[in-house]
Amino acid sequence: MRQVFSKVLWVWLLLTVSQLAPAATVDNDQDAEAARALLEKALAYYHDNGDKAFAAFSRQGQFIQDDRYVFVVDTKGVMLASGGPSAALIGRDVSEVLGPDLRQAFEKALKTPEANGIQEAEYRWQNWKDGKVERKRVYFQRVGERILAVGYYLPRASAEQAKALLDKAASDLQKDEKGTLTAINSLKGGYLQDDLYVFVVDLDTHRYVAHGTNLRLVNVDFTTIKDPDGKPVGEPILALMAKQDSGEYAYRWRNPVTSKVEDKHAYLRKVGHWVVAVGYYSR
Repeated sequence: MRQVFSKVLWVWLLLTVSQLAPAATVDNDQDAEAARALLEKALAYYHDNGDKAFAAFSRQGQFIQDDRYVFVVDTKGVMLASGGPSAALIGRDVSEVLGPDLRQAFEKALKTPEANGIQEAEYRWQNWKDGKVERKRVYFQRVGERILAVGYYLPRASAEQAKALLDKAASDLQKDEKGTLTAINSLKGGYLQDDLYVFVVDLDTHRYVAHGTNLRLVNVDFTTIKDPDGKPVGEPILALMAKQDSGEYAYRWRNPVTSKVEDKHAYLRKVGHWVVAVGYYSR
């Protein structure tokens, strides 16, 4: 029988798996450290208790921390333990629901020697706390025929991802202005990615013509826009872009994923008489 992850990973990876990589990937975020530490704690507990540990993993207690929890599947696709919503899948073999691409990806991961230690994968799934689809990373390690794992959500995209989305939006706008603006405003076309979104301002009218998360801003005078502390945002951006074809601007703005006001760094580009912008958030 093919060695594949169970339905819990299919469910979590329903939207897309973006990568499988060694756990040495740089990630110093506190959430990452906490998730990895929880997995290491679970691995030690499993080492001492074997399959008897499943009961502890599946109930409220030391192996559940906020939205982080331990889950265990076997290499045949059966869920063995879970401290989260996937507990409803315990005992079920649902490996066949995995598509061929996912089967191939996880079969490759499962062939990794145990001595290689903890591995990681990144994907997108609905956060059961706020109901939003967010990026999530899982740390996992195979121990014999068991795979122990802990995941955590990634509410902040990177600068590189923001630049990539700006490149896409600018290129698409050059090819099809009307279609691209319509797609941005209708949340289609990939212009909204977690906490990353595109907005476009008309340099002739100084008004928003598209916004990836807030349609109420469309047709609003960009010169009137200020941050939550009252600091101008629209005027300095327009002044900057009147002198150059691209630029950057830092300000504070509400993160649509965390719903908190955070520091934001926007990348700006002039496309015809439009200013296209995408920004990323930091803590």
